[in-house]
Amino acid sequence: MRDDNRDGGAGTGGAKGSDNAHDGERDNMNFDEFARNMFRLFDQGTKVASSLAERNASNGKGPYSMASEAGEAAKSLGSVAQAWATNPGKLAAAQGELMQSYADLWGRSMRKFLGEDVEPLAEPEPGDNRFKDPGWSENQYFDFWKQAYLITSRWAEDVTANTDGVDDKTRRKAMFYFEHVLSAMSPSNNPLTNPEVVRTTLSTNAENLVQGMTLLAEDLDQSKDLLRVSQTDLSAFEVGRDLAITPGKVVFQNELIQLIQYEPTTEQVSKTPLIIAPPWINKYYILDLKPEKSLVKYAVDQGFTVFMISWVNPDEKLAQKSFEDYMHEGILKAVEVVNRQLGVHHVNLMGYCVGGTLLASTLAYAAAKGDERISTATFLTAQVDFSEAGDLLMFIDDAQLKSLEEMMSERGFLDGSRMAAVFNMLRPRDLIWPYVVNNYLLGKKPFPFDLLFWNADSTRMPAANHAFYLREFYHENRLSKGEMELGGVKLDLSKVKIPIYELFAREDHIAPAASVFRGSRLFGGDVRQVMAGSGHIAGVVNPPAKKKYQHWTGAPAETLDEWIETATEVPGSWWPDWAAWLQNLSGEKVPARDPSAGVFEPIEDAPGSYVKSHD
Repeated sequence: MRDDNRDGGAGTGGAKGSDNAHDGERDNMNFDEFARNMFRLFDQGTKVASSLAERNASNGKGPYSMASEAGEAAKSLGSVAQAWATNPGKLAAAQGELMQSYADLWGRSMRKFLGEDVEPLAEPEPGDNRFKDPGWSENQYFDFWKQAYLITSRWAEDVTANTDGVDDKTRRKAMFYFEHVLSAMSPSNNPLTNPEVVRTTLSTNAENLVQGMTLLAEDLDQSKDLLRVSQTDLSAFEVGRDLAITPGKVVFQNELIQLIQYEPTTEQVSKTPLIIAPPWINKYYILDLKPEKSLVKYAVDQGFTVFMISWVNPDEKLAQKSFEDYMHEGILKAVEVVNRQLGVHHVNLMGYCVGGTLLASTLAYAAAKGDERISTATFLTAQVDFSEAGDLLMFIDDAQLKSLEEMMSERGFLDGSRMAAVFNMLRPRDLIWPYVVNNYLLGKKPFPFDLLFWNADSTRMPAANHAFYLREFYHENRLSKGEMELGGVKLDLSKVKIPIYELFAREDHIAPAASVFRGSRLFGGDVRQVMAGSGHIAGVVNPPAKKKYQHWTGAPAETLDEWIETATEVPGSWWPDWAAWLQNLSGEKVPARDPSAGVFEPIEDAPGSYVKSHD
């Protein structure tokens, strides 16, 4: 996080041998005010510490809790430590390399202090925003801490990666937890070793730390089981006012879904309509943010009749709603309603993330049943083969699943904050610690950002559905093996012969590109494979007008690496490529359809009430 009002005082010291790197700030300090603020900080900190202790005592159990993850970390890292202890010679050599690096760093630092121009021993990787502040390079004190940290963290990662005598899963777990430890240990997270925090503390007489403690207390009050660090200003947006504002009507609802039909913006539309199945882990409006970022609006403007499934935010009454129920009462019910609403027999379907996993299962079920109503399918970063599902696999083993199922049985659902915590844990350097520094150390309220507002607007998951999803897909990978059954029907993806558009994202940490690509090869028909730049969200929500991330198209290949070698890079969004593909498969043009003129009488205006229910 940047401070636009920096005066450069912290950047004058080290290279010129100054002992007074913060003289400018000290001249402006009010020591009485500083002392008062430190007393306020101590008082507030005591209250926050008490609140944290009570929270850990009452909510520190179950999967994804601090206690649970600490135990898993200790187990994995302990295995690595034990393996190194059995090879003392190799351990001594590794320790010697680290000590030599420290000695080299100290020598270079002394030479720099004496005025010599010295090349740094360790530099941050491109894109590492923790060390963007000029003070990290211009001031010798902060530069030393930065380089010492980078040397240590890279050494630890290398040692863990090259541990002999442990299985690959244990090694991956250890590396995952080491990343968390190392992310937490970064000098950017310490108020005494972060130049921006030091500069701000001196210039505000520690008011930033007092304000930061206030923001921490507010986050604790607003959190449930786990502390949720605010990533955006939640008061800046309202669903239906600022987000999810594409005009439409809710034309159907049952216990699981509301079905929205959007108003046309063209005089004619493609005959075959489009139904979108978003993930139920989050709310649908990630695909309908502000108008300029809305895939829904874009599709409507391209002349498609668009329907959106808006999943209910379930409570304990829906605890037994199963994955099969989500298929029958969700996607298949939506197909039935759209058929009747428009008087058509065929529909196009789009599935995003877990909504795509459900869609793939539905397609296999329909193929087995001889149901030909679905003409095409579009998958957005959706997995069907989970053998390469990335770091999320580390949260899924028999012990964790059993613990999770026991916890869900008590309430009937999994609280959305639990899953949000897991997703944040996958990228702590980007999704946790920058906000800790900005909010609690710099004392700044987070910036209003629509995507992060959506991310915080989490949903619950029914116990039966979520347990099935984690065990059958992530843990057992039954769909890809042809072993999964729904409604007494064995699912075989190779029998799905309809045209498919498969989008995977190059930097996706939730549904890794290799995993999505691998799954795309299981379908039995023509598959157009497209790779988006960026990650799970930004790679999908990439409107053409932004001219931001590129995409790639390519010919069929055995592996993702082989596919990339011959793929063609195309500047800008994948949206136009998809729209052209879908229009060619959606029949002739017909007069635009009014949502109020169909068989089903509108229930309420979009976005509907289901999406407004909070976790």
